[in-house]
Amino acid sequence: MNLSGTKEVCVSTPGPVQNNGPHQCLSLQRGPSSYQDAPRTHQVPKSMAGAATKVAIDVGFRHIDSAYLYQNEEEVGKALREKIRDGTVKREDIFYTTKLWATFLRPELVRPALERSLKKLGLDYVDLFIIHVPIAMKPGEELVPKDAGGKIILDTVDFCDTWEALEKCKDAGLTKSIGVSNFNHKQLEMILNKPRLKYKPVCNQVECHPYLNQRKLLEFCKSQDIVLVAYSALGSHRDPNWVERDSPYLLEDPILNAIAKKHNRSPGQIALRYQLQRGVVVLAKSFNEKRIQENFQVFDFELTPEDMKAIDGLNRNFRYEKLLFAVDHLYYPYSEEY
Repeated sequence: MNLSGTKEVCVSTPGPVQNNGPHQCLSLQRGPSSYQDAPRTHQVPKSMAGAATKVAIDVGFRHIDSAYLYQNEEEVGKALREKIRDGTVKREDIFYTTKLWATFLRPELVRPALERSLKKLGLDYVDLFIIHVPIAMKPGEELVPKDAGGKIILDTVDFCDTWEALEKCKDAGLTKSIGVSNFNHKQLEMILNKPRLKYKPVCNQVECHPYLNQRKLLEFCKSQDIVLVAYSALGSHRDPNWVERDSPYLLEDPILNAIAKKHNRSPGQIALRYQLQRGVVVLAKSFNEKRIQENFQVFDFELTPEDMKAIDGLNRNFRYEKLLFAVDHLYYPYSEEY
């Protein structure tokens, strides 16, 4: 994954971010821009995850984003190993991200959780390991633990303690870099200002799209050399467990469609290109071969300043995934403006 930028954004040479201590900076060591645009395996059925991963690698993607929560790492790992074995890629060409799920935030559970993912993947290390959410759930084997009434059972864990356990995973060589997801700027500051901080988060992966462009959070992250990574960049899946049924369809937006028509592109390609030109690493979920190819074809055109301004104007601070089950939790991230 390119966590820096292409020639149009951020820096002049694409490359990944690595943790180089509390004052880490961008490390410019990798080549193609395929690291900045990545397929996401969330909501990809197990039966399709392996095939989708192979197609993505064949198309040119080199950053694969997954997580314990998605429950498809075994299939994704098998596909990765097959593409390495057949000579399509080398392990060092791939940038693999996984995430620490909410039931494993207690410090003593962090390394075993990562080792479990590595075993499923059949890999010796991951390139990026991130805290999935700052909100802890009851520890155990249940993916989403619930009480008899169906209410999700939460836990309270200081994520600064969790962060120290991630730092130890990096020191042990189990992950090259560490970061966070779904953190607001105050939660990021809690980690940045903690005593004895060894490594800064290299990234903050958050919902980000034209209806929620995260301008202030992006500015904050840039000021701290933290890369913003966008999920739900094309809008969101429609899973009623996480997303309200009456949520707007981003890709039907008339302004996006008008800009897409002007460039002879799809609305999805415009939404992805918009993020790249802002210096945001963008994730796009698909298990459709045509869509995977389309999602990669965003490096050979450029949006005009007028296009960017028009898309900026679509922002309505609308969040698809609100995590309402945890709205009263101490570390609920969306009570802050950004």
